[in-house]
Amino acid sequence: MFLQFILISCCFGVASSSYCPLNEYKAGTECCPSCPPGCHVVKDCTERSITKCKSCPDGTFQAGYNEQKQCSTCTKCDAGLGLKVKKSCSSTSDAVCEVLDGFFCSDSNRGGCRAAQSHRLSCSPGHYIDQRGTADKDTECLHCTDGTFSDGTRSSCKNHTKRGGATTGSLVTSAEAVNEELVLLLPP
Repeated sequence: MFLQFILISCCFGVASSSYCPLNEYKAGTECCPSCPPGCHVVKDCTERSITKCKSCPDGTFQAGYNEQKQCSTCTKCDAGLGLKVKKSCSSTSDAVCEVLDGFFCSDSNRGGCRAAQSHRLSCSPGHYIDQRGTADKDTECLHCTDGTFSDGTRSSCKNHTKRGGATTGSLVTSAEAVNEELVLLLPP
């Protein structure tokens, strides 16, 4: 039954009448030529006229052959959101953004970035900075091992030291650290 429908459709044009060739689009009963990249449709074609196209105005683009009545607005790379222009918008392609120094991309697309966040400047006490943030990821923090401490701004943990029977350094508890200058008096 399905095969009969395909044969009838092909022979009598039932299915093919609703489709247009590549780079054309349906407007009423007509297959109209699409507008080229960098342009948009001003008026659909008719039996007696071709599609009327117009160039995209500044600040807009149209990437491919299309039937759109207006061009798309170019992406803004807002410095206030941690972004800068990697590739400028043209009539045929959208702008591509990248992150400013001190930010990392939190939402990437098409070789660029849609949203950025500022890097963490320090870790929480009892942690150290394992790796400074890059354009692709935030600062990475790791927990100090037993017998060491950090206020969260260091790139490594420091060992507790003994001075005259007293231990200097920070006493690190589960979620906090005390200033490293504190002298702890521990029983011998």
